Amino acid sequence: MTPRKSIPRRSFLRQSAVAAGAILGAPMVLRSETLGNSQKAAANSRMGIGFIGTGLIAQGHLATFAGMRELQAIAVCDLWQQKMKDAKKLLAGKGATSVTSTPDYEELLQNPDVDLVCIATPDHWHAAVAIAAMKAGKDVYVEKPMTLTIEEGKAVLAAEQKYGRILQVGSQQRSSAHFRIAANLVRNGFIGEVKEVYCRLGEMPLPPEQEPVIPVPEGFDYDRWLGPTPYYGYSENRSKSKYGGGWRCYWDYGNRKFGDWGAHHYDIVQWALGRDDTGPVEFIPLGYEGATHHHYRYADGITVWRDKEPDHGHMIRFIGSEGEVHVSRGKLDTIPVDLKRHRFTDDDIQVYESKNHRQNFIDSVKSREPTICPASVGHRTGTICQLGAIAERLARPLLWDPAAQQIIGDTKAASMQDRPRRAGYELPTV
Repeated sequence: MTPRKSIPRRSFLRQSAVAAGAILGAPMVLRSETLGNSQKAAANSRMGIGFIGTGLIAQGHLATFAGMRELQAIAVCDLWQQKMKDAKKLLAGKGATSVTSTPDYEELLQNPDVDLVCIATPDHWHAAVAIAAMKAGKDVYVEKPMTLTIEEGKAVLAAEQKYGRILQVGSQQRSSAHFRIAANLVRNGFIGEVKEVYCRLGEMPLPPEQEPVIPVPEGFDYDRWLGPTPYYGYSENRSKSKYGGGWRCYWDYGNRKFGDWGAHHYDIVQWALGRDDTGPVEFIPLGYEGATHHHYRYADGITVWRDKEPDHGHMIRFIGSEGEVHVSRGKLDTIPVDLKRHRFTDDDIQVYESKNHRQNFIDSVKSREPTICPASVGHRTGTICQLGAIAERLARPLLWDPAAQQIIGDTKAASMQDRPRRAGYELPTV
């Protein structure tokens, strides 16, 4: 990889906006007003935030966003009555004592005091809620992966562009110094030509066999929780909020480890390789013709391996012709060792710098400049996760055209770029 001159931040942001628009063949439109409700903004500089999904991953969002001086917690939404009560209690401890609650996200989006929303539902609800929020004039922080399917990703990106909203995907590793330094080292060619990348995703348990169907707990709208997915009788594990288990075990609601850790680590690979506006061209699942690991390849031959050893105790290992970069949450190592202490100058490429993922979202809402992980980035990373999942489910390789965003030569696989939706839960039109 040949080093290039650094890109000034303002130019980088402008180019990012253009690249985002290029994916769908249209320029990104950034509105001039700072907030969805500009009249309110003139009278009150604090922005109102609503929380849609208040379970496991949302706890950090509730506490952190509510503690920001720029924000005022307005409303919470969840299909579990108890989770809403717990969320209101948490927010009250942060000084937000007038928070409303509703199990209906559409009702929350109609509230004129809500300027932005934090979406922390299971993956199968991300796209519908995000699109509806942007149509309603709200800016959006949505947990990773941004969507469940490739076609949903295209729709969310189209909504971001059409309505001129700010969107941040919760791929917070981009706001970590260790991952940012790793990306800069790789981008500048300090390890030579990248040949391979190892990513540690880990294993996800299979759903329990023959789960007993039991009555739906009181205070939980299970049918709406299922939403667009097929109907199954209620079982305790299916809707459980649990890292490494619960609903994440099921293909219906996510893409298992691809949509879990893959959404984090493959995102960093895209960033470090400078490919946020494109993607790989081939996906090979574990076991196919003796493949010992799931892997995918870019057009130039760079191969990304899932769970391949040795990873030297790191989540991601970049292997170059002249060295290596190893990076995880909280640590960074390089070969040669001194490389990690490189002091970057104006002559080096330096990627978008964010030191706080949630604050970056709020800063972007105010400036109307793209976040570090807008819909264009979330969509491309999500596409890799979704294609990996399709290859695994079909147990055969896939060929992908990243320009046309289409699976090549496999009708069945191509049909899985989207999923059927239950009547009454159609994706909002853009």
